[in-house]
This record gives sequence, C-alpha cells and structure tokens, in this order.
Amino acid sequence: MTQKFTLRTVLATVALSVASATAFAQAYPNKQVRVIIPFPPGGTLDTVGRLLAQKLGEQTGQVFVIENRPGGNGTIGADAVAKAPADGYTLLFNASTFTTSTIALKTPPYDAVKDFAPIALVAKAPLAVAIDKALPVTDMKSFIAYAKANPGKLSFAIGSNASAGHLATEQLRRAAGLELFIVPYKGSTPAYQDLLGSRITGFIDPILGSAGYAKAGQLRVIAVTSAKRVPSMPDVPAVGETVPGYEAFSWYGLWAPAKTSADVVHKLNGETNKALAGDMKDRLLGNGLVIEAGSPEDFAKFQRDDTARAMKTITDSGIKFE
Repeated sequence: MTQKFTLRTVLATVALSVASATAFAQAYPNKQVRVIIPFPPGGTLDTVGRLLAQKLGEQTGQVFVIENRPGGNGTIGADAVAKAPADGYTLLFNASTFTTSTIALKTPPYDAVKDFAPIALVAKAPLAVAIDKALPVTDMKSFIAYAKANPGKLSFAIGSNASAGHLATEQLRRAAGLELFIVPYKGSTPAYQDLLGSRITGFIDPILGSAGYAKAGQLRVIAVTSAKRVPSMPDVPAVGETVPGYEAFSWYGLWAPAKTSADVVHKLNGETNKALAGDMKDRLLGNGLVIEAGSPEDFAKFQRDDTARAMKTITDSGIKFE
C-alpha cells in the first residue's frame, strides 16, 4: 500500500514536531543536570561555577551538580562533554583556556567550535599580578626595575598552558622587556600553595583567586591587568598605568554538546542571565568580575573574537608548547 503525503499532512507533522520540542524545552530540566568543570576544585573557575550551579538549581527546581574532571590541560573534562548525549543534562563550565587548550596537541580530541553549543558568557575576569610578599617591591614600577636587575631569577606560575594567566604573563614579559622563568602547574590551587610558601615569586591569576590571600597579608597584589582599576580593589593600579596599552583578562562560560536543542540552549541562557541579574551579580562584582550577559549568539561571536586575540598573543610572544 502506497502512503500519500499531502501538504496538510506535512504541515501537521511539522507542527507536531515543533510542539514536541517546545514541550520538551518547557519541561527541561526534569532531572539532575551534571556540570563538568575540567580543572581541580578550589580555583576561581570552580568558585564561580559552583555559585552558578547553585543559582540554576534554585531557579529550576532541579539539582545542578558540579563534577570536577581535571587533566590534559582541561581537555579531558571538555572531551567528556563533547561526547555526552546532546540532551542538556551534561554541560561544560570552563574558562577562556577552553579556546586555546588544544593548540599544542597533534590530534585534539574535539573542536571547540564544532563540538559545542555556546550557552552563555557568564563573566570577564581581570587578573591580578600577585607576588611573594618577601620580594622587595611594592608596585609595578619597582617590580619591573627589580626583575631587570635580576634577569631570569624571578619565577612565575601558570595554572595551565595557554590560559589567560599564561598569556597575560607572556604579554607582560614582552611589553616590559622582562626575563621571567615560567613554571607550569596543574591548576591555580597548587600554584598558590607554592607562592604562599615562597617557592615561586609570582602568579597572574583572576582577582578572586588572590584577593583573600592579599587581604590576609599572605601575598602582595601589585597590579590588575584590566584597562583601568577595578571597583573591588580601587587602590591597586592597573598594569597599563606603568606599561601603556597593556590589558589582559580571563572569562567564564557555559556550553552544551553540539546539536543540543536550540530551545534548551536558549532556556539555559535565560536562566543564566536571570542568575546574573540577581544577588549573584553583587557577589561577582564584589570580587572584581565583570558581568557579560547576552544571547548564545553573542557568546559565540565573543568566543571567536577572543580566540583570534589569544592566538595573536601566542604568535607575537613566540610561545612554544611541548
């Protein structure tokens, strides 16, 4: 028997499909959502991710559970999300490292553009130039003079290869004409441990990471990497006040696997922007972060533009990855 498809039948099928997708989005989420952070707990990324997960849970009535899956410079956790079902129940919360972390790999496990659906840009994070409190310097000008008088003797941590802190350190080294010894770490937590123990002399990392240690007098923050001073640390100069034109920042975002329903992506985007407009906003702003709410399309464009900016820094600085 031959089945006949009339225009009415086709339109009815399309309408049913649209209605089903809309109903799914309205019902989403109806079970626990897993949010993978591809770095160890304790850093700024983890702090912001947990705060967002808590707010999303409160708003939707479902649990958004954080799963830290470190390793491979962030690629192991991200790859798990890339290969997860595209149903909205496995998400990735990551930093700007995400866009550059695979450049040193001969066979990257995923494509940061093709294998993910951007949901929302959560915040931009100016960085802090934190140094060992035992160093005989108090500001960027005296730091630069001291570093030039002791070439190669100052060690600076990087939390991960091609991270915002890594690129910011290379930018500073190049712009100020410094010779710094770079020490790679697997995340910011062990880097801070060594900085507090005077085993390294400096670390450029998001403000939230070093603010508490600075207030406790355990380390010294001599500058911020934003174009101008940040409200949460008004007495700390911007690097650009000493090194004209210098600016660097990290950022945090939320992704789903590619092919996740557009309805689910936009629902998550709306819930994220709602969270950022509430009391979460005050907490982030109070820790030096800048809210960058927008649409998934806005985030996709931002990601493309920032990747190009990061790659230019890598090329200009001659960064080599082993």
